[in-house]
Amino acid sequence: MSAVAERPNVAPGKTILLVEDNPDDEALTLRALKRNGLSHQVHVAHDGVEALDYLFGRGAFAGRDLRDQPTVTLLDLKLPRLDGLEVLRQLRADQRTRCLPVVILTSSREDQDLVQGYGYGANSYIRKPVDFHQFVEAVRQVGSYWLVLNEDPPRNAS
Repeated sequence: MSAVAERPNVAPGKTILLVEDNPDDEALTLRALKRNGLSHQVHVAHDGVEALDYLFGRGAFAGRDLRDQPTVTLLDLKLPRLDGLEVLRQLRADQRTRCLPVVILTSSREDQDLVQGYGYGANSYIRKPVDFHQFVEAVRQVGSYWLVLNEDPPRNAS
């Protein structure tokens, strides 16, 4: 008898911002989200500047409705142009994005990154497992928590 994975009941309008510069890690994360029924609306930013432009409606994203913010941001640390810690610092410094959930999803093994990530206000810090099945499970748990179980702050809270 084969077991069928139960798909989470994700509310409409919930989105994920994936900030990832490595094409292999991006594909792996998107595949893991899809495998877990969480691939509904994912926006991918490939560096820190693009992530901030998306979140603040600047540059290529000028005019974007800023009331439609991601439910959770999955943030890599080692990014071109602007690293993930600086992205996080700027998010927490701005009243409009201070409450947005940010999960650091990184391969960094540096304790300093862990300490700084939490110091800048990360909601969670996950080291990317090397094994695909462990990675899929980690993404399933992150997605289920932030997209299904967690209550979003009121839109006017930030």
